[in-house]
Amino acid sequence: MSNYDHNLAVSEAEAAALAIDGERRSYMVRIYNYMAAGVGLTAAVAWITYQLTGPELLKNPVMWVFVLAPLVLVFVISARINTLSVTTARLLFFIYAALVGVSLSTLFHIYTNSSITRVFFITAAMFGALSLFGQTTRRDLSGMGTFLFMGLIGIIIAMLVNLFLRSTGLDWLISVIGVGVFAGLTAYDNQRIKAMYDSRDDEVTKGRKSVIAALSLYLNFINLFLMLLRLAGSRR
Repeated sequence: MSNYDHNLAVSEAEAAALAIDGERRSYMVRIYNYMAAGVGLTAAVAWITYQLTGPELLKNPVMWVFVLAPLVLVFVISARINTLSVTTARLLFFIYAALVGVSLSTLFHIYTNSSITRVFFITAAMFGALSLFGQTTRRDLSGMGTFLFMGLIGIIIAMLVNLFLRSTGLDWLISVIGVGVFAGLTAYDNQRIKAMYDSRDDEVTKGRKSVIAALSLYLNFINLFLMLLRLAGSRR
């Protein structure tokens, strides 16, 4: 009888664990769907903007609106994610992705279409492999967080300095380090996002977490793409 009770308890525990695993997979699939939709929207808007506006947009002061607006919006989403409804947070995420697409349309005037396409698929392959690593590795990547954040701050400062220096050597170094930082962030964020899942969360909390997690992965993908394009893109 005791063995029966023990086996029943084990079976119930296994069933509960399987249920949680299934819910976690659904949660991660939702995040990747949001992220992929955001990247797709950015690519589509960038191409359409390039086709409709031509090089004139580069010379138009309104371009600064499309450059700065996404920066403001990403801070709004991050700061207010706990007070926004899931629908509003998701809408703001897609508006952000569209605005980034407008600003990235300038890339088509700088790099050849074939090199942009090639680097995009290289980025997608790298991102997929790094995401899989972050999801499956048993190594704790949390210690990388501070180091990667410091590297990100260093990249931003170096890019601002190079606006004045215009050094090709420094630009190359920034790109190389940038690839390493955003590759590390991709693996780190995937593990962090997986650990964020809590089966006790209600649907609103899960929805908010999904949006902010998708935003993190989206930023990693876009920045990894830009750094690789600076290294491997063929200029016109």
